[in-house]
Amino acid sequence: MHVVIMGCGRVGAALAQTLEQQGHTVAVIDRDPTAFRRLGSGFGGRRVTGVGFDQDTLREAGIEEAGAFAAVSSGDNSNIIAARVAREMFAIENVAARIYDPRRAEVYQRLGIPTVATVRWTADQMMRRLLPSGAEPLWRDPSGGVQLAEVHTSPAWIGHKISRLQEETGVRVAFLTRLGEAVLPTSQTVLQEGDLVHVMMRTEEIAKVEAACSQGPEEGGHA
Repeated sequence: MHVVIMGCGRVGAALAQTLEQQGHTVAVIDRDPTAFRRLGSGFGGRRVTGVGFDQDTLREAGIEEAGAFAAVSSGDNSNIIAARVAREMFAIENVAARIYDPRRAEVYQRLGIPTVATVRWTADQMMRRLLPSGAEPLWRDPSGGVQLAEVHTSPAWIGHKISRLQEETGVRVAFLTRLGEAVLPTSQTVLQEGDLVHVMMRTEEIAKVEAACSQGPEEGGHA
């Protein structure tokens, strides 16, 4: 998959290197061409000098072929503008924005942009936003048989109850992240746009669960 990253600071460079090591193609955008030194001589991706929310700059970085976009520059406003352009103008499904002011998280989540606050930032958190089906589990029991993971759910699940998601996918929903806050759902909780779903599942069933969550509810089932 091709991934476009805006911002070549410490976070952006580390993310770019990790993604490339996993076999993805990567393009990094930064206003300052000297920032690309952080990528190292072994980085094989694109280095694009420009503003990350400029459409021509994004096209040069290959946004039209991208499967994910990360905005991790040093400015909250630039990050959210770039994330919205990637989502709304180029229809990129997996978009994430880094923010410095956690109080803005709710605003951004209402726009449908998953955010990662600087104070809680880890490479794995950002990876789970960009590559929902390929991230490391949040927790795994000592035997390795059961794990907690964030799963990508199809927009088709929006408006359906957690109980139906559990019934059709075989998972147990541990909690949701909604508008930047953790929510412990009940069987009557309805999935909303922007919800991040964290589930407990058997490790051997990861592929099956991810497929069921990404396909949406079965036709003709109960709401």
